[in-house]
Amino acid sequence: MNGRRFSLLARRTVLGPRRGLWIQLLLLLAVGGLLFLWQLNAVGQVDETPALFAAAGRAMAETGDWITPRVNGHPRFDKPVLIYWLIGLASAGLPAAVDPLGSLAACLPSALATMAVMLALAVTVRLDRGAAATAPLAAGLAFALSPLVLVWGRVSVSDPLLTACVALALLGFWSAYADPHSRRPWLAWVALGLAVLTKGPVGLLLPLLVLLVFAWLQRDAGGLARAIHPASGLALTLAVALPWYLIVWQREGGAFVQSFFGYHNLQRFTQVVNHHAGPWWFYLPVLALASFPVLPLLLLGLTCGARGLRRREPLRAAESLPRFAFCWLVVVLVFFSLSATKLPSYLLPGLPAMALLVALADGPPPLLRSGRLGTLLLMVLLGGVLLASSTWLPLVRDPEMPGLAEGLIASGLVVRAGVLILVVAAVGGWRLLRCPLPRAWLPSVQLPLALLGPWVLAPLALRADQLRQAPVRDIAAAVRQLRRPAEPLAMAGINKPSLHYYSRQVVHYAGQPATGVRNLGEQLGFRQGPRDPSPTLLLVIDAGTAALPHWRAVPHRALASAGLYRLWRVERQRLAELSRGLARQGVPSTWRAPNPERY
Repeated sequence: MNGRRFSLLARRTVLGPRRGLWIQLLLLLAVGGLLFLWQLNAVGQVDETPALFAAAGRAMAETGDWITPRVNGHPRFDKPVLIYWLIGLASAGLPAAVDPLGSLAACLPSALATMAVMLALAVTVRLDRGAAATAPLAAGLAFALSPLVLVWGRVSVSDPLLTACVALALLGFWSAYADPHSRRPWLAWVALGLAVLTKGPVGLLLPLLVLLVFAWLQRDAGGLARAIHPASGLALTLAVALPWYLIVWQREGGAFVQSFFGYHNLQRFTQVVNHHAGPWWFYLPVLALASFPVLPLLLLGLTCGARGLRRREPLRAAESLPRFAFCWLVVVLVFFSLSATKLPSYLLPGLPAMALLVALADGPPPLLRSGRLGTLLLMVLLGGVLLASSTWLPLVRDPEMPGLAEGLIASGLVVRAGVLILVVAAVGGWRLLRCPLPRAWLPSVQLPLALLGPWVLAPLALRADQLRQAPVRDIAAAVRQLRRPAEPLAMAGINKPSLHYYSRQVVHYAGQPATGVRNLGEQLGFRQGPRDPSPTLLLVIDAGTAALPHWRAVPHRALASAGLYRLWRVERQRLAELSRGLARQGVPSTWRAPNPERY
């Protein structure tokens, strides 16, 4: 049986195509709820970046300033405003009884954006004439079950929102190109404008590069242009994105331009920022991890997408989705591989294309069967590693989460995940033995894995939160209870933005070296006067930092403790004297130096 004949057979289903799609969409909504909404309000803010997004969004709702994002008294120009708007609206709309830790409001945009991509993938795949009947479900699940998506889909950062905006735009462009009866690309151009409001120029540059590469390889630039109307579409994109940029530029001036465009865009691409360097092949293992355990099907899908590229053979528009996904994934890989600063989350905008390639993987039956067997073997390998977790978990040590390994072993959560994966692999293997190429095989393997969300991942997140973040919340509660009027608040050593979020106070952060003591003394040393009425300050310090000689020398009175953290009351005059003594010893002062990452 040749590949084309198999594709036609695989598309047959007992359900009508319209009804079948609706059932698949409902299944995706249920899975998305389990993976990304279940117990989203049960854990607190994660340090450090997610807590900054949460704080900036909440500040917008509380101050009524919806133009300039601010955290801890400073403007925050690392990302544009859309993610802060969404977090702020959710913060204003959700009562404290529903969201006591603020995490539901902070993470809801990421969760809903991830679920929107799942549905958009399914709706788009149904337009591909070569796709199997269950390919829409397989595409949405391949995206949702990616390990990278499982992590970032529940975190309050801008990457999931950027991924959704880019995906909605690119899927909309291809749909307009593939379906001559429904060419309405205007929503795609609006999504592109929202991408620019989420992450800046990269939100426009990435999709345009994908379109250019696809048009060149497809040898149908004219047909693509007639379908998506680039001139009027770009005008619509700019109309959506530009007003905020112009308003904040007029208000903040050069500080916004230098911080956002100069540091957070140009410098991050051309220079290594915050030690996030990596070799040119950095994203290849990241992609392998992101596609685990369906990596063999991704490789097969890449061969399908690359079919005919050597001779640049044009394909029928309705059969070009694998090629489009191939261009999409390759552009994202190459673009961020050229960037000097590298982070795993940068690959997220390419993962919808990865999901398309997995769902549309096709070929001769022996090759397709090998891809499925390879997927099962990786699942067996993963399940075996998880079952043996008691041998390697003790090697995992995190000073901020003491007892993590012992707690995980006692809970049995990791073993539970291994058992589930092995059972699913066994059932999938049994189906392959009974029938060489069973219909709906991939979704039948994917759907049970969604139980990992409520059964394993949510309890794991709750346990990690209790060990790592709950002590910060407890010490913030002590600050609110014990703080005197106008008493400054500082944190030394391990710096946690969530302390600012939960204490609702401006926090002066100091580093662990002796420089931190001098900086704090110069910033908060007591100066008698009406503007400085408090002779003391509150200092939150972790146990490791408190044991260092230069911090142990800080005169203090212990007030409370929680986990690693201690709350001290410090005489500001004596802190200033200690700071001057360190200056005489040659300890440098750094707090006045420019710091674009400050919070």
